[in-house]
Amino acid sequence: MTAQIIPSKTSAEVALAEAFGTARAKLPGNAEVAQLREASFESFSKAGLPHRRIESWHYTDLRALMREALPLAQPPGAEAIAALGKEMRAAGLPAQSLVLVDGVFIPELSAKLPEGVRVSSLAAALAEGRRDVVTALSAEWAGVKDPIVSLNAALMQDGVVIDIAPGTKLDAPIRLVYASVSATPVAHFSRSLVLVGTGASVQISETSFGSGGRKGQINNALVIVGGDECDIAHTLSLTDTEPGSLRLESFMVKLGAKAHFDSFALITGGGIVRRQIFLRFDGADTKANLRGVSLLRGREHADTTLFVEHCAPGCEGRENFRYILDDEAVGVFQGRIHVAPAAQKTDSKMLCKALLLTDKVAMNSKPELEIFADDVVCGHGATCGGLNEDQIFYLQTRGLTFAQAEALLLDAFGGELVDELPDESLVAAFRAEIAAWLAKRPQGARL
Repeated sequence: MTAQIIPSKTSAEVALAEAFGTARAKLPGNAEVAQLREASFESFSKAGLPHRRIESWHYTDLRALMREALPLAQPPGAEAIAALGKEMRAAGLPAQSLVLVDGVFIPELSAKLPEGVRVSSLAAALAEGRRDVVTALSAEWAGVKDPIVSLNAALMQDGVVIDIAPGTKLDAPIRLVYASVSATPVAHFSRSLVLVGTGASVQISETSFGSGGRKGQINNALVIVGGDECDIAHTLSLTDTEPGSLRLESFMVKLGAKAHFDSFALITGGGIVRRQIFLRFDGADTKANLRGVSLLRGREHADTTLFVEHCAPGCEGRENFRYILDDEAVGVFQGRIHVAPAAQKTDSKMLCKALLLTDKVAMNSKPELEIFADDVVCGHGATCGGLNEDQIFYLQTRGLTFAQAEALLLDAFGGELVDELPDESLVAAFRAEIAAWLAKRPQGARL
């Protein structure tokens, strides 16, 4: 007789089970959504928090890193919303902003979007049982099997649903703005959905306001479903996250035929960040470009993990990510490109470059190719190293100090991917964030 070994639950896993048991009756959704939640939590409960024995989580052992589970965030009160609104008006919130406070969509703080765009809260859509929303929220549509995605599906409190009508062309970005009014560390579980119609064009920008998204434990998911011949641009800014925080970001994208998708993310550390991207080419002749820059110092830990699925012929994928690591920071990049037998004529390339500024940092890179088609062009690469001393010396001979030369090279390394963005205002904003991070480095610090 063989004894079955059942791993014991951690205190965080026990607390999450208790939180789900307490909150399940209050979470939004009809009976079908409730069943989806139950199935999702059962899936999470069987797997538990991911750990180093799970290959895709080997370098981010969440079971060891997440010592406790914080209480779920409560819906913000009217007074707190009013105070936040006053603060946002004083700061000058960008046009076309949709505001989520502690994971809850707040219509009164959000802008009215142009014709061709319909916006609703996720809670309302789930209560209605909208078929397109429920289908897209089930991770199975994209072949996603991940315990953190399952946990988000079980505990998602709210989010925003954006419908872009076929043929709609939007010039200015739609901005998802995350804010927090909680006075104590809490856990947020939000999920937003963007449905882009055939031939539509849209830019989605995710950012935080004030301390939004920085405190506690954040488990966010963004789902984008792109129709045929659509054009989607996306940016994400994860900056100034508080030390000791935990942020889990799941980004799921499914694209139709002859579509174009472009995404860029800037991560400037703070605590533990795991960003996982699930990209599926569902239609032929589609192009996608994924880029990201991570700037880490102290003992910050940032993990970007990609799962790219080529399921249709003639598609092109480009994945380009860069890291700058200082002090004792840890960077993780994992990327898997899967080419199905039907995905002939696939052209996919993946690259990760990392600059290591001390001998105490750690960079873990693991690009992978899984190819089941015989007429493809696929490749991957990863490099790690320090700044070129010859380049620094050359700049010093032109009158720059060591610190100025180093800063110039670091800015160029991180900013090169930023400069590829089509929106000049976003380029300026990301460039400013990189400059602000570099300005905090000790002047004259050597490699």
